[in-house]
Amino acid sequence: MTKKLLFAGVATALLAAAGAPALAEDDAKAGATQSDANLMAVINHDRRKDDNSRDVYRNPAKTLAFFQIKPTHTVAEYGPGGGWYTRILLPYLSANGKYVAVNGNSDSINFTSRAREGRSKSWPERFPDAASGWTGIPADQIAAFESDEVPDEMKGKIDRVVIFRSLHGMLNGTRADSELRALRDILADDGMIGVVQHRANADAPYAMSNGTKGYLKQDSVIALFELNGFELVDSSEINANPKDTKDYEKGVWTLPPVLTNKDQDRAKYQAIGESDRMTLLFKKRP
Repeated sequence: MTKKLLFAGVATALLAAAGAPALAEDDAKAGATQSDANLMAVINHDRRKDDNSRDVYRNPAKTLAFFQIKPTHTVAEYGPGGGWYTRILLPYLSANGKYVAVNGNSDSINFTSRAREGRSKSWPERFPDAASGWTGIPADQIAAFESDEVPDEMKGKIDRVVIFRSLHGMLNGTRADSELRALRDILADDGMIGVVQHRANADAPYAMSNGTKGYLKQDSVIALFELNGFELVDSSEINANPKDTKDYEKGVWTLPPVLTNKDQDRAKYQAIGESDRMTLLFKKRP
């Protein structure tokens, strides 16, 4: 092994001197290609047979590439809910990286019943079993924490945090600032947050863009992150949908997959598809 490594080092130096690409660069390209192949294998796996009809709206491969997520990263998914992205991220990261599920601080929520409170507070214990059932990865290898209970040894070590379509919930619960600051604390110095969020029109009235309908203005989201110690790295139209009129009385849930109006105008809303979404990448500001 030592001789092979020595030979590789000499060969790299000779090739570099001759003006040829370094082996390390070739290896990096090969690694990136393999990473892409591994991601597509996860996306196309049978475990996602009930999920993949939504890929056309959620564009998982392009979205995770835009967020610059690597299979060696430690990635925290905020508010994983039913696990649509968990079923991609957890298997993708399981070999060489780490997946961490993070939910909001339950102490900051006003619950309408003790049953709801119990479900929320027991989430860190319940989620690993659920995620294991979705992916086949042992529950004892899956970490889940509330945002205020992430262990100290993990703080400053997270490469990426991803937040999918849940910023409006933070705002509606008046906990967006505290949650974003908690997420900033767990990020590495060069860590980044990727956001996908239902997007209101730039000139939308307050009632249609304050989060109660699910939609937020893109400029408002950027300002919210800047206020809490982040700066915008890039934005993308990967998840845009120009068919979304964003003027529904019952909000974004009028559209698929919820279709809250049930059979009323069902074909119309199915033809529109899922919501228009902003896709943003932020970095932690010093």
